[in-house]
Amino acid sequence: MKKSVRIFWRLFFIGFVLFIGVILMANYGVFGKMPSIEELENPTIAQASEVYASEGTLMGRYYLPSGNRSIVKYKEISPNVINALVSTEDKRFYEHSGIDIKGTLRAVFSGGSQGGGSTITQQLALALFNKRANNPLKRVIQKLQEWIIAVKLERNFTKEEILALYLNAVPYPDNVFGIRNASKRFFQKEPGQLNVEEAALLVGSINGPGIYNPRRNPKASMDRRNLVLGRMAENGNITAAEAANLQAKPIDLNYKKPAEDLGFAPYFREVLRDEVKKY
Repeated sequence: MKKSVRIFWRLFFIGFVLFIGVILMANYGVFGKMPSIEELENPTIAQASEVYASEGTLMGRYYLPSGNRSIVKYKEISPNVINALVSTEDKRFYEHSGIDIKGTLRAVFSGGSQGGGSTITQQLALALFNKRANNPLKRVIQKLQEWIIAVKLERNFTKEEILALYLNAVPYPDNVFGIRNASKRFFQKEPGQLNVEEAALLVGSINGPGIYNPRRNPKASMDRRNLVLGRMAENGNITAAEAANLQAKPIDLNYKKPAEDLGFAPYFREVLRDEVKKY
């Protein structure tokens, strides 16, 4: 064996051993706290506290700015939303176990110009357990942590549960959190009632809630919606003709911001707020 070849294989195996060592250190929390098994099995998503009258009428809601969510189950979400999400963010979602090796290698060799390598499960790991690091070195370590958490999430949840968790956790335009609140805010619909173009618009906005806000940046939002529709056609969720027809449509919002000071017994709710804070 030539000397140069021996050197190459030595460097390869040394690099491989170091990589495994870093993964193990990340798993055991050397680079920062990792979620426990209990936290992974029972991830918490901040959501609003809802007040109901005795006959079942919703009277009001209490929440922190990032906790105004109403959690929905997978079966309560339109297949259009699921198809748009998988087609756009992770087309091999049902084939991998948290890490898409092919997508990761593509992102590395293309420098990210052909899309990132993060799977939906990795993005969920970031949304639930981390805040994106700005420092490049810290971001690399954080990526390794996301890989580990993603694999563990895949072991504890079904694909459907992961999709529902993701859609409930991520932010949408206008500082709205969760698919139900976004659907209600922009279209006055439940998530299960969203049509294809509405689902494509909301899913497209996840990538940049401020940039793709349909109220403030309708052109950017429409372009992004049309990109999602194109991805859905490529993935076989809709035909090319259907995609072209929907892409030609203008954005049709039914926007309404909820008035939190209205509703039943607002003064009583303010008194009750002090009691709720104790819990």
